[in-house]
Amino acid sequence: MKRDVTILIVFLIAMLLIVRYLERSKSEDIITPPAKGETNANELKEIAYTNASADMIIVQLPFPGAVVGKEFSVVGKARGNWFFEASFPFDLRDPSGKIITQSYAQAEGEWMTTEFVPFKGEMKVPISYIGPATLVLMKDNPSGLPEYDASVSFPITVEY
Repeated sequence: MKRDVTILIVFLIAMLLIVRYLERSKSEDIITPPAKGETNANELKEIAYTNASADMIIVQLPFPGAVVGKEFSVVGKARGNWFFEASFPFDLRDPSGKIITQSYAQAEGEWMTTEFVPFKGEMKVPISYIGPATLVLMKDNPSGLPEYDASVSFPITVEY
């Protein structure tokens, strides 16, 4: 009987440690913007918002300064009005601003809202490109009117 209780206690402690480890590793993967009034000088230098803010779109992966492979996912959440027909464009640019490749992020929930909607997109970089680049996520603007344009951009590095 005493042995059974000891085994049960060891098992429960092991399960508790596993759950805490999984929670900690999950929370480290998500990058959140600073709260209103708080600023991080490095983030301000690296993330450029044009007619946008962290209250409109949050990119969780890749993070600014990340080193990515030839294929990578773009994950985050954006307000429903960032989308049109449940998607928005994003592209990858070389240091001179030339577009290397383009793709679309797809809403992963109901996009006809003003609330945040999770999104995911896939980017495939041409084999010929390696080096620094800028990831630019653009609000879908079917009107084409410049006053409705908005974007967020930040540097990443493409490797093999």
